Formats: sequence, structure tokens, C-alpha cells
Amino acid sequence: MKKTVILGALTVTGLSAAAASAATLDDVKARGKLNCGVTTGLVGFAAPDANNEWTGFDVGVCRAVAAAVLGDPTAVEFVPTTGKTRFTALASGEIDMLARNTTWTFSRDVDLKFEFVGINYYDGQGFMVPKALGVSSAKELDGATVCIQTGTTTELNLADFFRTNNISYEPVPIETNAEAQQQYLAGACDVYTTDASGLAATRAAFENPGDHVVLPEIISKEPLGPLVRHGDNDWGDIVRWTLNALIAAEEMGITSANLEEMKSNTNNPEIARILGTEGNLGEMLGLDADWAARAIAAGGNYGELFEKNIGENTPIGLSRGLNAQWTDGGLLYAPPFR
Repeated sequence: MKKTVILGALTVTGLSAAAASAATLDDVKARGKLNCGVTTGLVGFAAPDANNEWTGFDVGVCRAVAAAVLGDPTAVEFVPTTGKTRFTALASGEIDMLARNTTWTFSRDVDLKFEFVGINYYDGQGFMVPKALGVSSAKELDGATVCIQTGTTTELNLADFFRTNNISYEPVPIETNAEAQQQYLAGACDVYTTDASGLAATRAAFENPGDHVVLPEIISKEPLGPLVRHGDNDWGDIVRWTLNALIAAEEMGITSANLEEMKSNTNNPEIARILGTEGNLGEMLGLDADWAARAIAAGGNYGELFEKNIGENTPIGLSRGLNAQWTDGGLLYAPPFR
């Protein structure tokens, strides 16, 4: 009798999860657009430009998924979210996926019931201060006022770092990066702390970036990536393998400029599988054969997206570092397309 009850419960759970998975893909197709949660505005990652068009590294992931599923990288409704509102927006179904510099942690995965589909940026928490403060290390910040976004891992990391080093601080809570920038420049806090990539993006937007320094300490691991709801397995597979396609494309030399030529001329079986000229990977996802080719064409492979939005030749000026391909000494690695 107990076996019957347990198996019945598992069956109901499985059916519910399958229904949720199918529902998201069906909803996106029926709606004709992807609802993608992003930050409220972080230059280089996700922010509207002068024409009110969203651009950035995380935006590129949203557009790649829209291209794969809907055949149109512009078929995206960008939904700005804060550190506090992002998880509610995803859990409630207001958004189909979240691509908003969000750290993959145990509790967010297990307790909040979200499925991180991969890592698109390996980051770590840092500190930015005015050069005039005369500080060269975060360990010299005893008694400092610190601007910090609420509802983020940076709150806990900050408390841990100061406690470990037996120094004190006064938090200045803020909701968005724009508010943090305003408060910091107004002198409401001595320090701004967030992911190091976010500090670089924020400093690049200052009128005088050279008047501010990012201190050398990186006090945490912040693996950032897109996420979907638990139970959204089919939909999660689509988002996961779209990201993997962008990463694998860079490794294999597939770019937005040469993918049509590679489609017809490659003798590499894995490239043929990615671009849909061999095998049935698209069918396994419930998509057509060209899904990955469209995702890559939308904004380029991972490297193209990185260099265009946040790379060393942009105002953000980030080097690849840990985000280099595994073949170049980085951590970036896509599973096989097989």
C-alpha cells in the first residue's frame, strides 16, 4: 500500500513537472515573444540605449533564446527586475527566464526552487572607492559606510568579510545599480560593493572614471548565469543548450559572419550537428534543425558577445580571465553536442 502511495505521488509530481515544462514553451510560442527578466540597468550587461533598445551581454542571451525558439531575436519583452523582485517575477510566471547577473547558490537552487541552466560569467565580489580616500586594500575599510544592493549575495559576503577581518562597517541599503551610483557619487557612502564586473560597468559610466579605483580583493565566488523554474525541464533544456551553443560556437570557430559558409563546407561532425545539417538535436528539444544557427546569428558566439559588450576594447574593459575558453586556460566549457 505504501509503495502505491509513493509511486502515485511521484507520478503526479512527474506529470505536474512535465506539464509546467511544456506550458512554458507553448506559452512563449503562443505569445510570440519571450519575457526575459534583466537588471534595471547595468551598462554592458543589460541597459536600454539612446533609442530605448535593450543591449548588453545578458541581453544577448535573451535574444539568442528568442531566435532559437521564435526565429526572431527581437521578439523579446525585457522585464527590469531588482535584487528583491527578480525571484518573485520568475516564480510567478511573469517572466519565462531570468538573465540578470544572478549568482548560482545552494539555497537559490534547492530552497527557492530555481534551475540554473549554466554559467555565462565567472565573477567575484569586489570594492570600489574614490581614489581620494587613499585606500589600497579592503582591509583598510574599518568604519566605512558601504552602499550595498539588498536581496543579493553581496550582503552576506560583506558581513562575512568584515567579521573575518575584525573590522566594522555601516551599510547603506540601495535597490538598484542606478541608485547605488547616485548615492556613491553623492558621498552617501565611502564604498560601493558588488560583483567586480558590475563595478567595472558602473565606473565606466562615471564622468571621471579615473577618480575611482577597484580594490584588489575579490572576496567571493560569483558564478552568474540564466535560470528558469524548477520543473521546467524541457524549457530549461532549451535555455541551457542555447547558452552551450554560443560557448561551443566560439570554441569551434563558428561566428555570426561565417556560420552559413560553415553549414555548407564543414567536415567536422560536431559543427554539423550544432548547425543542424546532421543529426536531429533540434527535434530532441522540440525545435527545428536551425535553432542553434539562429541563436549564434542573433548576436554572435560567446566571444563575440563578450568583446562587443564588455571586452577590453569597450568602456567596461573586462579581460576574459576565468571566462576564457578552457583551451585558453579559462573555465568556459560546453558539454558535447552529441
